[in-house]
Amino acid sequence: MYRNGVFVHTVRGARTPQGIIIRPEGNSLRYAINVAMGLSLIGLDEQRAILGGATAADLVRITATRAEFSDDPGAVALAAWTAAESAGIYTASLFNKMTALLASGQSVATVDCSWMLLAGLAARRLGDTAEFIAMARRKLIEGQGESGLFPHRLPASSNGRLRAHIGCFADQVYSTQGLARLSVAQDDPAALAAAEACAARICALQGPAGQWWWHYDVRNGSVVEGYPVYSVHQHAMAPMALLDLREAGGTDHMDALVSGLSWLDLHPEVTTPLVCDEHGVIWRKVARRESMKAVRAISAVTTALKPGMRLPGLDMVFPTSEVDFECRPYELGWLLYAWLSGGTVERHRGPLPAGGVTPARGVSA
Repeated sequence: MYRNGVFVHTVRGARTPQGIIIRPEGNSLRYAINVAMGLSLIGLDEQRAILGGATAADLVRITATRAEFSDDPGAVALAAWTAAESAGIYTASLFNKMTALLASGQSVATVDCSWMLLAGLAARRLGDTAEFIAMARRKLIEGQGESGLFPHRLPASSNGRLRAHIGCFADQVYSTQGLARLSVAQDDPAALAAAEACAARICALQGPAGQWWWHYDVRNGSVVEGYPVYSVHQHAMAPMALLDLREAGGTDHMDALVSGLSWLDLHPEVTTPLVCDEHGVIWRKVARRESMKAVRAISAVTTALKPGMRLPGLDMVFPTSEVDFECRPYELGWLLYAWLSGGTVERHRGPLPAGGVTPARGVSA
């Protein structure tokens, strides 16, 4: 996935007479930042083998510089978080950009706001981020639905009339992670309670084979549409959030975590293996056989009209039988980070020692 100093957007499996081959496509600043975070936790020799002689710290500095010229708030937040946590670097220009956005009163993507909170927490020993943390916290807490779930944008109304009630899985896990860490950093019981409520709801809704579903109704805490089921949710993002919550003194959702991991091998939707040892990837998702995200669009409209309303026959017309034969760099970066980072125990107190930090989560499943 590493090409000429950057990480590609994805590698895609293409069928040929000789079998599946992997083809790299595009490049992504966000994904390179994710990889930098994950690689900072492995040994220097491994880092150099992956990065053509460079180290994770080199990649952190490069991506932080690139983020200064980015108009993507998510990339800016990720870069500030990664620079602070993995390299002990306070990126003042990035925090200035994020502060201006939060202070402007504009709507913010929930994931981006969660990453901003995580960035502020990671950098609080490097610079004065107290007010910045407070702004991000307030935005998240005020946006949380009565069900405990979070909408896709903050405030929810900014997401449009037909989608104001919807939040995706990523909105839930990064909010849970950020609030769990905040509860430890500032002894904030309200933040822990908010993280607990969100985690409890997604765990209660988990599929029978461990699936972490995709779209939720933040009003009543129901599933709007379950598919696609993304592999990264199963092996990295859910563990990352739920382990942080446990370490913050919250509920131990280990059964749900293990069930989610088991789906990678025991997925009932398809017989195709998702973990591909031959190519060193985990195939991206299991999805419906549909075009133009039809079921998600239909379900958004029907549930906007009436919570829980669903057209009959959708599962028959649009079966869950498609495997997306691609893998994106961030999926593997988050896999490393989920299982090697210190999480809420806050092992990252400054620049990394030589060779990185590998405080494995201590979880066996």
